[in-house]
Amino acid sequence: MDPGEPRDPRGEGARRSRDDDEDFRFQDPAMDDTDPGRTRAETYPDDARFTQGARRADDYEDPEQYEAPIFTEEELEGLDRSGGPRRFLPLEDEPTTLVARYLFPTERYRGEWKRHWIHLSLPLSVGAGATLLLGYLAGFLTKQGVDGMVTVAVLIWLGVISWVAWKVFDWYFDRFILTNKRVMVVNGIVTRKVAMMPLLRVTDMKYEQSALGRMLSYGTFVLESAGQDQALREVKHLPNPNELYLRVVEEMYEPQAVEARLGKDDEGDDA
Repeated sequence: MDPGEPRDPRGEGARRSRDDDEDFRFQDPAMDDTDPGRTRAETYPDDARFTQGARRADDYEDPEQYEAPIFTEEELEGLDRSGGPRRFLPLEDEPTTLVARYLFPTERYRGEWKRHWIHLSLPLSVGAGATLLLGYLAGFLTKQGVDGMVTVAVLIWLGVISWVAWKVFDWYFDRFILTNKRVMVVNGIVTRKVAMMPLLRVTDMKYEQSALGRMLSYGTFVLESAGQDQALREVKHLPNPNELYLRVVEEMYEPQAVEARLGKDDEGDDA
């Protein structure tokens, strides 16, 4: 360089930067700028640095020479463990006939749930206890020859069993329903009761689980709306409360994410 010429303080550093960039691009096949349509493996077929691992099954004359990667069950199982992204329960496609009559055409159905079987623990316990007690009493009275009292015991037992059956049918027709507009609870056999709360009016929502509820996976949902008394405030014995809580909260705050997931699932089904 001529001593009389002014020095460019960035010239030497710029040259080093360009050299480093060239070395970096040369080491990374994805950054090959010699030909945008060709990879380094195609541009330099004799260079082992780029051709290693580039061959696929259709590159072999004999496809049997290609050995596909093999994964063990333990490796695949690790993909589904709790350490990864949380996944929701599968979304139902269509409501049952029991629920469809309560939905208007413009709202999107998200799911319906029966209460946990623990909801039947009291009537089933009463039915089992009455069967044992009244069965023993009827046998004792039969030995004593008191036929009238045996008939009374049998009638009482039939009444208890009828009450238990009523509770079981009531549990079966009881539904907690979620749409993109509201949450609803529908119950009753002869007299139907429909309680609902718009999602836009829900100001607070929580769920509670006892020790037994955590073991058996059920809980109680509590919904608050602007401090007012609501027809739908406390819903007991809902199954999988954590997953259900996440689904309701996502529907309240991230409805676009729900729509995107549903659209993705539909594309996967079509494929």
